[in-house]
Amino acid sequence: MEVLIISTSVVALAEMGDKTQLLSFLLAAKLKHRVSIILGILFATLANHFLAGYVGVWLASLVSPQALRWIVALSFFAFGAWALRPDKLEEDRNLRGAGVFLTTLIAFFLVEMGDKTQLATVALAARYDSLVAVVLGTTLGMMIANVPAVWIGEALSHRVNMKVMRWVAAVLFALLGVLALLAPTPGA
Repeated sequence: MEVLIISTSVVALAEMGDKTQLLSFLLAAKLKHRVSIILGILFATLANHFLAGYVGVWLASLVSPQALRWIVALSFFAFGAWALRPDKLEEDRNLRGAGVFLTTLIAFFLVEMGDKTQLATVALAARYDSLVAVVLGTTLGMMIANVPAVWIGEALSHRVNMKVMRWVAAVLFALLGVLALLAPTPGA
């Protein structure tokens, strides 16, 4: 349960003002089919984060527990610094020929590639021995941040102080880095 709560919290906060959240606003404004957009986000996130989590588990099997501790801690510190930088949606992917669900699925999956929440999923899966809990938690965190963005769109963006949310996410990532360093090494 702890892994699920940590994964959900980290990603929900990190997602505030992230490019995938901006994509959620954009899709809702352009496509107007909220349920299809939300389902596209859900399935894209599950696929993307399962792959990321699997990579994290695989990477954890390649290095010693002590090296993994430092890699994970440094990754969380880097994500904390990255969280302070506001994201912008660089390009408008034009997928109008596809339906709303497929457009959302493809666009969201592609935009999430290499994103801090995807990389955080890699680190969380490497740190914790529960791929399913990490993927469910990070996906839930994405949904917590993006469903309101789809549902109430632009009005929400003016009510949430993104700068404060970025600082909260940065502190949470730094705290996870410290906890990763302080956690007992398995087998020690």
